[in-house]
Order: sequence, then C-alpha cells, then structure tokens
Amino acid sequence: MSVLLAEVGYQVDAVDFSRRMVELARLKAGGLAGLEFFEADVYTPPLPEGSYDVVLCRHVLWAMPDPALALERWVRLLAPSGRLILVEGSWSNGAGLSAETTVELVEAAGRHASLTRLTAARYWGREITDDRYVVTSVR
Repeated sequence: MSVLLAEVGYQVDAVDFSRRMVELARLKAGGLAGLEFFEADVYTPPLPEGSYDVVLCRHVLWAMPDPALALERWVRLLAPSGRLILVEGSWSNGAGLSAETTVELVEAAGRHASLTRLTAARYWGREITDDRYVVTSVR
C-alpha cells in the first residue's frame, strides 16, 4: 500500500516491526521518491505527533496487545483535520476484530466512525465468507 500511495504522489512514512518486511518493502519501492520506511513497533510509532493528514492501517489493529491504546497513539499522530483509515476484518479462522468493535474503539477515542463493509470479491480476488471492512474517521 505504501508503494501504491507514493506512486500517486503522497508522501508516505511506513512502519513495520519486521526487519525483513522493511527490507522487502524497500526493494519493492526501488528508491521511489516520497517514501520512507521505519523498522519500529507500530504499537508505539516513532513518528511526530500531530503531523499526519492520514493514518492508514491494514489488518494491524486486531493484532495489537491493547487495540484501544494503539488507536489512541495513532490518533495522536494526526493533524487536527487528519483522517484515520482502518482496513480490518473478523476472519473465518476466528482472528480479527468485529466491525462493531472497531467502530466502538474509534468512537471511544473521541472520533466519529464510518463503517463500510468490503464484501465484493473484486477486493480480495475471490468470494469471501468472513467480515472485511474499512472504518474511516475524521474529526
């Protein structure tokens, strides 16, 4: 996702805990301008608070030891008019967060939450039976 966003002109700071994932992402980016990778824990991102227009996470919130605390930290990264975008799911194997739980977490962080379910096969390359969705939030 980082590469796709940078390719269309966004300045992107990407964080991943795994050194190997960061190495692979840098290779995939191939020196693309506007993209910086940080090997760090997204639970406590080493990024300047109040300076991001968007915080985008894909299938990450569910894996945090304390999703509410992680979300609180991510919200602090946003500029006053910043947007939060969480692509998450409650998968058929039992992992993940329900859409309702994610909405509750966002609202508990003091933000409005808008839920869109992502059930179309074109999003995933096949038909799905689990619950996949995006929750967006602006102040």
